[in-house]
Amino acid sequence: MEFQLPISLPPLPVPIRYGEKVLLTGSCFTEHIGNALGEWKFDVLQNPNGILFDPASVASSLVSYIRPEEYTESDLFYLNEVWQSWQHHGIFSNMDRAAAVAGINASQRRAHAFLKQADWLIITLGSAFSYRLADTGVAVANCHRAPAQGFRKHLMAIEEIHAAFDSCLYQLFNFNPRLKVLFTISPVRHIRDGVVDNNRSKARLIEAVHHLVNKFDRIWYFPAYELVIDVLRDYRFYDVDMVHPNYPATQFVLEKFIQQCLDADARELLEEVKKIVIARKHKPFHPATQAHQRFLAEQYSRTVALAERYPFLNLTEEINYFSGK
Repeated sequence: MEFQLPISLPPLPVPIRYGEKVLLTGSCFTEHIGNALGEWKFDVLQNPNGILFDPASVASSLVSYIRPEEYTESDLFYLNEVWQSWQHHGIFSNMDRAAAVAGINASQRRAHAFLKQADWLIITLGSAFSYRLADTGVAVANCHRAPAQGFRKHLMAIEEIHAAFDSCLYQLFNFNPRLKVLFTISPVRHIRDGVVDNNRSKARLIEAVHHLVNKFDRIWYFPAYELVIDVLRDYRFYDVDMVHPNYPATQFVLEKFIQQCLDADARELLEEVKKIVIARKHKPFHPATQAHQRFLAEQYSRTVALAERYPFLNLTEEINYFSGK
C-alpha cells in the first residue's frame, strides 16, 4: 500500500559536479539549498542582493550583475534611521550612507566575477506578486516596512514573467556561454496574499518557468514545490507558522535534490565530506582527554588526505580546527 504520492524525478541530463561554481538567487528557500551546498563544500555564491521573491526583482538583479551596475548614494533612501535600497534586502541597510553603497557595490562586483565563471545558476521564485512604487511605478525588491500606501501590488501575468526572464536569460547566456540554469518554485506559502491568491501566484510561476524550460536547452526544473505540497502534503511538515517547511521537510527536499541533480561521483564524495563536517561540529565534554586528541588526529589525517585527493575542496576551516590552530 502506498502512503505517499509517487513522483518521477529523472536525473538532470547534465548533473551538478564538485568543482563547479554555483550561483543561487531568489526566495528564502534558496538559502536551504545554498547553505547545504556550501556546507558540503561546493563553490557557491548566494543571493548577492539578499533574499528576493518575485520574478521582476530576480531578473533585474541578474542583469545588474552582468554590467555590473554601480550604485550611488542617490540610489538610496532614508527610512527607520538607516539608508536603504529598494533593490536590496535589509542586510545591506546601514546607518552610514557611504557604507551602505560600498557594501552594495562590493556585492555587485563579486557577483559579476562569480557569474562570469559560474557553471550553474539556481533560481528559486517565491511569488508572482511584485510591488511597485505608487508614484513612479518602479518595481521594488523589498518594501523595508515602508507605509503600505507608498506601493502598488501587482500580480504579474505569465507572459510578463516569461518576458522578464526571456530577456534576462539571453543576456546571461551571451555573458557566460557555459552557464546552465535550474529553476525551482518555493514551497513556502505566501499566506498574507490569501490562500486563493497564493495559489494563483504559484500557478503563474510554474507555468512561466515550464515555458522557459521548454524553450531553452540548458534550463531545467527541480520540483521542490511539488515535493512539499503534493508528496508530503501534511501540516506536520510545516513550522509552527503553518507556512514554512520544517526541518524534516527541507531535509526530504535536499535528499531528492542530491538524487536528481548531482552526479554519481559527487554523491559519493558528498558522503565523505559530510562525515568530516559532522566531526567538525562535534562538541567534546572533555577536550583535554587523550581520547579527544586521538579523535582530532584521526580527523586531521582524514581531512588532509581528502583535500590532497580533491584540491578543489576548501577544507581549510576543518584542517585548522583538527590541527588545533
